[in-house]
Amino acid sequence: MFKDLVKTNRSYRGFDESRTISKDELLELVDLARCTPSGANNQPLKYRPVFQHDEVEAVVANTKWAALLKDMVLPRQGKHPTAFLVICVDTSICANPANCQTDVGIAAQTMLLGAVEKGLGGCMIANFKKDAMAELLHLPEGLVPTLVVALGKPDEKVVLVDAEDSIKYYRDGQDIHYVPKRTLADLIIE
Repeated sequence: MFKDLVKTNRSYRGFDESRTISKDELLELVDLARCTPSGANNQPLKYRPVFQHDEVEAVVANTKWAALLKDMVLPRQGKHPTAFLVICVDTSICANPANCQTDVGIAAQTMLLGAVEKGLGGCMIANFKKDAMAELLHLPEGLVPTLVVALGKPDEKVVLVDAEDSIKYYRDGQDIHYVPKRTLADLIIE
């Protein structure tokens, strides 16, 4: 059921490093994104697969995760993702990458839902230095990395709860990650 895919698609920050992800699996996810809608059908996005261990570790080192958990460094050692898809905007198609954020969001969500269907999971990461990432990945001029999508087999428990006083995610003493969500009644305008 589609709703189950959506509920399983969480922002995972802990992965089973024994489950690697192949380039072919990453290309299947990009192929899903390729089929999604695009503003004015411009299709300005390009994707940089990252699946070699050393390159994956270099990307991990250049990203910042879980900003609300200030006293925690995630992902923990031994729980890193095993692949990334770096979504880039081709500025020869879309001069201002900020104008392409809807396309980026649609592509990322589609790829993550495809990952869930494969028994994988991921996390969208916008907290990274674009210039450093472009250099690290040897991106051609005119390709601006806009979003990093971490991928792997989830190795942590994430629980959705109804928001009461706060919508800030948190972890308990057993390292279970809780994500408060506003209730349906809170979202509907009558």
